[in-house]
Amino acid sequence: MSSRHSLAVEEAASSTSLLNHTPLTFCTDHTVDLVMRENTDDLQPLLDSESSSTTAVEPSLSTNSIENGDASQTAKDRSVEANTLPQTATVGRNLTWTSAYMLTVHRMIGSGIFATPGNIYKSVGSIGLALTVWVIGTLVAACGLAISLELGCMLPRSGGTKVYLEFIYRRPRFLASTMVAVQAVVLGFSAGNCIVFGEYMLVALDKEVTPSAQRALAVGLLTAITIIHGCFLKTGIWIQNALGWIKIGLMAFMAVLGVVALFLPHPSAHGGAATLSLARLFDGSHWNPMALSTALFNVFYSFAGYDNVNNVLNEVKNPVRTLKTMAPTALLSVTLFYLTINIAYFLVVPLEEIENSGELVAALFFRRIFGAGFASRGLPVLVALSAAGNVMVVTFTLARVNQEVARQGFIPFAKYLSSSKPFNAPLGGLIVHYIPSILVITIPRQQSVYSFILQVEGYPGQFFGLAVCIGTLWLRRSRPDLKRLFKAWTVALWLRIALSACLIVVPFIPPEHKVNSGGLWYATYAIVGGGL
Repeated sequence: MSSRHSLAVEEAASSTSLLNHTPLTFCTDHTVDLVMRENTDDLQPLLDSESSSTTAVEPSLSTNSIENGDASQTAKDRSVEANTLPQTATVGRNLTWTSAYMLTVHRMIGSGIFATPGNIYKSVGSIGLALTVWVIGTLVAACGLAISLELGCMLPRSGGTKVYLEFIYRRPRFLASTMVAVQAVVLGFSAGNCIVFGEYMLVALDKEVTPSAQRALAVGLLTAITIIHGCFLKTGIWIQNALGWIKIGLMAFMAVLGVVALFLPHPSAHGGAATLSLARLFDGSHWNPMALSTALFNVFYSFAGYDNVNNVLNEVKNPVRTLKTMAPTALLSVTLFYLTINIAYFLVVPLEEIENSGELVAALFFRRIFGAGFASRGLPVLVALSAAGNVMVVTFTLARVNQEVARQGFIPFAKYLSSSKPFNAPLGGLIVHYIPSILVITIPRQQSVYSFILQVEGYPGQFFGLAVCIGTLWLRRSRPDLKRLFKAWTVALWLRIALSACLIVVPFIPPEHKVNSGGLWYATYAIVGGGL
């Protein structure tokens, strides 16, 4: 009997066993044969398995086995139903709890906390409302995190949204896979923080900030990160962990510094402290809906990436257990940093300066405490390192998503791009990520074109978010047999559905000016992003 026929017979037996709720024991010789053919099976398309359409996680697998990622006794196949079982990546499980924590924190904390608080305060007009907006953003992020935890614990595979949409929407066949593949390959680039890195490094080196120099440093950063992650897997993880600890130390230092500044002798270090009284917290608040929505969008962007580890669960040790404890800890840590640093800004910098600071609020903060020297030299280095760390973790995770797309055969040269050879790292997935990122960095010659590309990149994500939330509600009714080691609050799902629907519609609401700064129609990016 051929190995293919044996596998088909075994899958049918598995389905029958699961439906009868009786354990299934695999033949040792056949299991060895399946392991020997693992690389070949990984290249098979992730097709719907009719014989497994009503089955759940194998009853013989305990909850502890699922949490530990121990599903080695099951056959390795590429059926959609197999996504309910953990799978170890060909590169092994190299991510500990700490590494997963750094992946999440790094992704959420980019360069935004150094710039966005000034714009948020200008939009809402008061300290109390600004802090309230950050709290609302935290609650929305917590709802999104709860949904990603439910799906991540139920489908503990690398790929994140890709895996969830394929599992939920199996008809029309390949529709979900194709949409995710196009979004991941065409729009999955890391350009924003590469540009930020180039700009701030030039400032730190006291060099003129020219577009060519900025792009050269951005390309150099992305190239170095691609080589490190593609050729030196564990070294790359160590570097991004080290940068993560530097970033956490900086956040804690800034939070404490705001309180310590109150006791410094020179009055310039506590210019805004007099305004932090309960009676005056909401003075000057702007309750205009457009102003509030602008502020909320900035906060939502600052929390993006709380589900970053869902993209690499095949490489996480004890994936479900780690996800359930690490992700809430990371979100809580980032929330505390954001709130305390905002308070530190308000304590040290006068409100008039914050309102007019634009994206320089952190520079004003350090200048008032340490003087102009540190603000002009030290701060740009810290911002550049923060941006570089963000690029590292985004590149790390998107490469794994690209590798999963390649394994389904949706891109050319799939056999090579899905492989982890020759350095036991997803070099092919990194190359797929590198090419569009370099094009976005180097081709646009106007800032308006670059901003347009970034808007096009973000818009399709709202459709995927909406589809995931609706699909999660549908799965609860249609598949109660699935093991849910974490269950999101129903109100969280409906809140995210309403938010995604609003973000899809908002770009088509006519603004005061019908064209943007680049001369394009105001909703052009939504049409292009939605079309892709």
